[in-house]
Amino acid sequence: MPYLLLKDLPRYECLLEAAKEFPDLDPSAAEAFLHLLRTSDEAFAVTERNLVDHNISQGRFCVLMLLWRSLKPKAAKLLGADPYSPSPRTPAELAEAAGVTRATMTGLIDTLERDGYVTREPDPVDRRMMSVLLTEKGEDFLREFLPGHFKSTGAIMSTLSESERKTLVRLLGKIQHQAAALAPRREAVAPLAG
Repeated sequence: MPYLLLKDLPRYECLLEAAKEFPDLDPSAAEAFLHLLRTSDEAFAVTERNLVDHNISQGRFCVLMLLWRSLKPKAAKLLGADPYSPSPRTPAELAEAAGVTRATMTGLIDTLERDGYVTREPDPVDRRMMSVLLTEKGEDFLREFLPGHFKSTGAIMSTLSESERKTLVRLLGKIQHQAAALAPRREAVAPLAG
């Protein structure tokens, strides 16, 4: 579901007029923010279409990627993680890594297990706990899906030069940091649909 429900973004001139009535409205900040949301929605829609075409949800894909990262040290390094640090294995660890509730993660794991992508086994370290493991079918799915996923991600970003991409990452990092500082601390939420 899109975050920005406007079909057409207001022109800058309209934002200037609105600022006369609402002095706290910073027209350039509002314009940049609306474009950020629209861009996010458009990029997410491309990814979502690709996931739907492969009969998988964003949430289940996230779990598969977390498990793939833990299975493959090379994958962990490619995905920016320390390949030698323990990766999420238990449902609770996966929920923490994905930023969702344990109940949401349980639903995602149930669906992935039903489809044969993951399996639950007693944890080798603590037999009271269960580990979630990627199955061969899950690995095969990722090997088939990821090349097209990475190609579509690259296509979205192909309009920017390498230098522009680095600038964008730096600027988005600043926005993420500021948004995190302004947001009230909240417990894990359940945005990842099964």
